[in-house]
Amino acid sequence: MADNARAKRLADLIREVVAKKLQRGIKDPRLGTHVTITDTRVTGDLREATVFYTVYGDDEDRAAAAAGLESAKGVLRSAVGAAAGVKFTPSLTFVADALPDNAKAIEDLLDRARLSDEKVREVSAGAEFAGGADPYRKPEDDDDETDGDASA
Repeated sequence: MADNARAKRLADLIREVVAKKLQRGIKDPRLGTHVTITDTRVTGDLREATVFYTVYGDDEDRAAAAAGLESAKGVLRSAVGAAAGVKFTPSLTFVADALPDNAKAIEDLLDRARLSDEKVREVSAGAEFAGGADPYRKPEDDDDETDGDASA
């Protein structure tokens, strides 16, 4: 089993090689400039690599890019093997990165929270405090109450 630093270096190398090969070496029109490699992870035994990618476009573009990456898997693995110089070139698995979808969901939740906060601000604009402007007791108030009890 390889150490984590070696797996990290190999993952970084795979990410760079795959990105450069997609940009310059693959002529598949399904890939083009729409695909961005976001992350790469390699197993501890350096036998398998997972390449995360995003696609700029709609669902149809994402499906076409997934098919294009699957068909170019052998060429990309060969390029990784030539650049890495390791005994065994890891097999590549391409996974669509969920990061943009998660970011969009978080942005939608934040927008809903902002709208809710704005509604609360509008409702509370003319409101007054329930116990007066300063509902907290002060030491002077305690003295006044004890004086009033003593005279009664």
